[in-house]
Amino acid sequence: MAVTLPESLLTQYERFSLYNSPYRAHDEGRAIDLYPGTLRDGRTTAAPSPVSGTVIETRTVTAPPKPYAPDHDHLILLECEGPGDLGGLTARVLHVDPAVEAGDRVARGDSLGDLVRAGFFAPWVDNHLHVGFRPPDRNPYRASGSLPIDLGIDLDPLRWDGTGTVVATGDTYAVLDAPTHPAPGETFVGVRADGGGVLDGGLPHYDGGGLLDRGRSVADGESVSLNGDRLGVVDGRTIAWDDVTVTANGEPITGLSLFCARDADFGAKLICPDRSFAVAESLRVRVDAIGE
Repeated sequence: MAVTLPESLLTQYERFSLYNSPYRAHDEGRAIDLYPGTLRDGRTTAAPSPVSGTVIETRTVTAPPKPYAPDHDHLILLECEGPGDLGGLTARVLHVDPAVEAGDRVARGDSLGDLVRAGFFAPWVDNHLHVGFRPPDRNPYRASGSLPIDLGIDLDPLRWDGTGTVVATGDTYAVLDAPTHPAPGETFVGVRADGGGVLDGGLPHYDGGGLLDRGRSVADGESVSLNGDRLGVVDGRTIAWDDVTVTANGEPITGLSLFCARDADFGAKLICPDRSFAVAESLRVRVDAIGE
């Protein structure tokens, strides 16, 4: 059994990912990270609810200890009203300091509270809502056990030749100007694999990734590549990464952050806490098998 997220849910957010996480809750695309943009009232910290429903419970939970983040997070449980097969399911939402409490009814898009960072976050990860869905008779507190998530939208796979110019940097990342979103705000896009489909995940800094909307051109057990560089083998929509390293202008970096987005600032995101790149610097990104 899987749950399909409708377009009306997904388009509240600028970006999403099913696989770009190191945590088991995302195995086989059983959870989704939803990244809001700036809301209509100008706020950037508010967390719009993905669904309409009733708050079952809120609680504080323990997070992994990290020097740059608190060792606690927050869990919000919602009884979903729908639409479609969401009705009656329990939604698990993390990374939101709740402004709601048990018994409150929320409409889709209402703020659940403020986005927070906790020890679950790598330093290069932007604030987001982590969301999973499960039947009401399944333990709502366990991290694993949510239903696989299907997307009720078409994705636009963008060809990318691995080159680009740095347009933004942070302490742990750099963003390129390519590939360019052809119609910001209208569709969700992602980086296209050579054989079709959209790549999703942390390559290779998380154990595996996904190939979304892969179509019929890539069969189970076949290899997945980007610009002729082999990334791994696909099973269903899950990719087991090969033992590879990502390089930028021939120098190794931590990896590529692959996701789906509909905002104008979409571009390849390089994870590079041990390397610094300058805005306007031109880069060529490759994926090399370790030992070659």
